[in-house]
This record gives sequence, structure tokens and C-alpha cells, in this order.
Amino acid sequence: MKLLGDLFLLLGCAIIAIGGLGLLRMPDVYNRLQAGTKAATLGALSVLLGIGLHHPAWWAKLVAIGGFILFTNPLGSSTIARAARARGIAPWREEGKR
Repeated sequence: MKLLGDLFLLLGCAIIAIGGLGLLRMPDVYNRLQAGTKAATLGALSVLLGIGLHHPAWWAKLVAIGGFILFTNPLGSSTIARAARARGIAPWREEGKR
């Protein structure tokens, strides 16, 4: 179980790192929100699963934290996207395309 927990911890950290790279590489706020939210949610849940495999007594707390993450990440990113749209920030469009 320790090896599996370590693998989930590494996987979660890698996903979060890739999400951070996506935040730097994406062209506008909407794409950055997409990359950051997906990576943060999946990465954090993988880390929580890895911690749960290392410390089985913590499962109840980790499930509560995971539920909170699953509820707040999409809600927060949706709110930021709506605020950006209300502010008049247009989505990025590639040159020469409509």
C-alpha cells in the first residue's frame, strides 16, 4: 500500500506541475482557468488518495476535503470566467480564423 500511495502522490504532484505549466502557456484567462482548474482538481484528489493510502485513519477527513475541492474548484472558476466576461474580456482567437 505504501508503494501505491507513493505513486498517487507522485502522480498528483506531476499533474499539478503540468497544470502550472498550462497556466503559463495558455493565451487568455479562459484557457488558463480551464487548465488550472482541471489540473488542480485531479492533482489534489490524487494527492489526497496517496495520503489516504499512507494514513488509513485519516480517510474521513480526506473524503471531506476531497468533496470540498470537487465543489469549490468548478464553482470558483465559473465565477471568475463570468466576471471576466462581464468585464468585457473577449476570448482569444487565432489570427486568420473567425
